[in-house]
Amino acid sequence: MGVLEIPRKEITPVAAGKGRTSLFSFTKTPSSSLSSSSLSLPHTIPPSPLHKFSESMMEENIDNAELLITKWDPNSSAHTKYEFLFQENRKEAKNFIKCVKDLRQAMHFLVSENSVSDKLVLAQNLMQIAMKILEREFYHILSSNRRYLDPGSVSSRSLRMLAWSRSRSSESEEEHCVGSDEDIRTASESISEEERLSELAMSDLKSIADCMISSGYGKECAKIYKIIRKSIVDEQLYHLGIERYSSSVINKMNSQVFEHQIKNWLDGIKIAVKTLFHGERVLCDHVFSVSITITESCFTGVTKEGSIMLFAFPELVAKSKRSPEKIFRLMDLYESITDFWPEIESIFSFESVSAVKLQALNSLLKLGESIRIILSEFELSIQKNSLKIPIPGGGIHPLTHSVMNYISFLANYSGVLVEIITDSSSTTESLLPSLFPESYFESPNHDGCPSLAISARLAWIILVLICKLDTKAELYNDIALSYLFLANNLQFIVEKVRISNLKYLLGDDWITKHEKKVRQYAANYEVTAWSKVVSTLPENSSDGMSPEMVKTHFRQFNLGFEQVYRKQTSWVVLDGKLRDEMKVSIAKKLVPAYREFYDTHFVALSGEKNLEVLVRFAPENLGNYLSDLFHGTAVSGSSSSSMSSSSLSRVSRCLS
Repeated sequence: MGVLEIPRKEITPVAAGKGRTSLFSFTKTPSSSLSSSSLSLPHTIPPSPLHKFSESMMEENIDNAELLITKWDPNSSAHTKYEFLFQENRKEAKNFIKCVKDLRQAMHFLVSENSVSDKLVLAQNLMQIAMKILEREFYHILSSNRRYLDPGSVSSRSLRMLAWSRSRSSESEEEHCVGSDEDIRTASESISEEERLSELAMSDLKSIADCMISSGYGKECAKIYKIIRKSIVDEQLYHLGIERYSSSVINKMNSQVFEHQIKNWLDGIKIAVKTLFHGERVLCDHVFSVSITITESCFTGVTKEGSIMLFAFPELVAKSKRSPEKIFRLMDLYESITDFWPEIESIFSFESVSAVKLQALNSLLKLGESIRIILSEFELSIQKNSLKIPIPGGGIHPLTHSVMNYISFLANYSGVLVEIITDSSSTTESLLPSLFPESYFESPNHDGCPSLAISARLAWIILVLICKLDTKAELYNDIALSYLFLANNLQFIVEKVRISNLKYLLGDDWITKHEKKVRQYAANYEVTAWSKVVSTLPENSSDGMSPEMVKTHFRQFNLGFEQVYRKQTSWVVLDGKLRDEMKVSIAKKLVPAYREFYDTHFVALSGEKNLEVLVRFAPENLGNYLSDLFHGTAVSGSSSSSMSSSSLSRVSRCLS
């Protein structure tokens, strides 16, 4: 119903007058009927000349509007040969909008001053025809300018158009309601032809919407807008790879398809939020700026379904089958939503699209919950690792390799994990920091900082790993080899922390303390493995010894050194620096003692037969033998801080 509030059901046909095929009179509703006595009042005030002049002007406005409206009415014999007004004659389009305004003004006047006027009936009919013409023009502009009303183009260009529109607001509304080519060029100093056409289309849509809404035809205008723009949004989402899925479909995806869909979504949300939905919001705000109610209705009708479908995908992924390697994709999804949250709140600020924000929030909650569960399951899988086979040579255990690669990669998501772990209501999570000594982390870096929660969580997982490695060391029959195994694995852990973002979470103090532990394991190995060899040499080589005693010491040394050497050439120390330090330490204890004994007693044996069998090692050759140590072949892993897809796929196997 129009703003004149003239119910169309109250218009009834009457006898045709001169020169017209039909006329309409307005029947009064009972509430507005006058009494018979009031109709027969003898004293009637005659209309004033000013009133007559105003009525004459209003009737003239109706006559002028009739000429222009019938010219563009497809059902009229006077219809122009051109099909679309705004496309063919922008100056006349401007006049058309002005005529509708004048027609509306005339109707207001006649309703209040002469509600039984034949001109009022004509004006009502003309208004209905004009609205049909504008509906048709509105549809044509929307459908034929899809390229120029692309959401990305609208997002970037609309600001200039809005600034131009506001600068004209102080002038006559209808005088500038349809921007001319010259007006649009003035709006931006230097724009391309495509930009110019985009801004012309936006200007025309706004002028038509303003006119139809002020004439009471906002619903008809909004209906056309929703149909066309929704189809554009749905098509854009389809091209971005955003589809409607179910949990069962996602669970059936193989790893390649799953990765492809996640990547599509991560790429798609950037365009959907920053370009597609933002552009639609800007276009709605601009075209329907005279009515916030219609703006909200149109934006909701165009974007609600597609946006809910977009933000529902992460929730479905979060509810799908869990595995350790999935946590990284879950955190990618979580981070993406949180990164775009300010835009989501701004774009979907209307109450009618609150379900969109609710869906995005629900996806965040489900993602966070799933990530916390995977972390707990990951920790439990370390504790339950049941591999009973000792690693040859005391090398890096596959569990150490997989867990540290996994944790170092988790450290790259520390910002996301801080939010997820801090938001957790889990008692275990909240108590984790208190389980460590006050000096366990660098207090200046962590005191009062939310990152303490993630630091404690990752440190706890590493501690669980170290404890598990202690039990793995018990699988070795040789105690020296078990210490070497612990030194190797802890050194790998420390180095992984040092070269990854774990360093910034755990701090230099953590690294220093665990490096000392590595040195302690190495020292324990050295004592256990080499003390018997060193003990074959007398504490004081200068003491007088019989030739037989000297021979005995040489034989014992030869036997002990050969046994240790033969056995330990298959042992391994993967870290080059640690390997060299251990060799130097062994040499410092062994070579000087042997050299002193050798130099003191070798001359006394110079006359012995088969001297080379009795004295098998010269002091200068011991270093060469020691250099052969710790190069044995053993299971090892790269110390690279990155985690490949193959590494991720091994995580589950190594933890089982």
